[in-house]
Amino acid sequence: MPILSVENLSKSFGGLDALQDVTFSVYQGQIKAVIGPNGAGKTTLFNLIAGSYRPTSGRASFSGEELTGRTPHTICRMGVARTFQHSLVFDDMTMLENVLVGRHSRTKAGILSATLTLPRHRAEEKEDLEVAHEILRRLGLDERADEVAGNMPMGERHLLEIARALAAEPKLLLLDEPAAGLNEEETARLGDTVRRIRADGVTVLLVEHDMTFVMDISDEVVVLDYGRKIAEGPPLMILENEEVIKAYLGEELN
Repeated sequence: MPILSVENLSKSFGGLDALQDVTFSVYQGQIKAVIGPNGAGKTTLFNLIAGSYRPTSGRASFSGEELTGRTPHTICRMGVARTFQHSLVFDDMTMLENVLVGRHSRTKAGILSATLTLPRHRAEEKEDLEVAHEILRRLGLDERADEVAGNMPMGERHLLEIARALAAEPKLLLLDEPAAGLNEEETARLGDTVRRIRADGVTVLLVEHDMTFVMDISDEVVVLDYGRKIAEGPPLMILENEEVIKAYLGEELN
């Protein structure tokens, strides 16, 4: 069974069809990429999977459970976390505090327990700190845990947002243009990070424009154009697909 199934997923905004009958699957342990020109429907797809939008038709399911109609918070608790196209770190908070925000979906102690500082709340706080520090360590950010996030370079801001998403303990991680704005060295570091995330048992679905990054890191690629899926397969197959070349890649392959 796929960890993620997208079946005939469509989304219209007024008279505009942003996504039309898109179907594909993601299997446990894959790194799968979604590519396409601007306006192809990539971020709309992520918003539908993560619960920010409700589809006009079709469905998405995670480990056999329906995602359609559930809230983003519920979907996160189910095991699907995401990052965003434009980095949404909290600049006035430390790196550690940013990651702790991602633990919110795993919080079990209620308001009364927190207010009275009961043992369960104290134990949960201790666990959250340990998890947050370990995630920062694995992403190479632990030495800067107490630094303000707003002072970080773009590459580390991207890694921090990934760290915050990982704090929710996802089984499926959605990365929306994680390499945007990164230089070659930062992109290489990001690639190593994504591979380690997969090695830790987290499946990755990413949207990206950096074709070198996509072709280097992905097991399979889905191509969207004007809201429709026009191709799907291993990276080399996508590179040789004439419809993909015409719609998106063009001279990049020549």
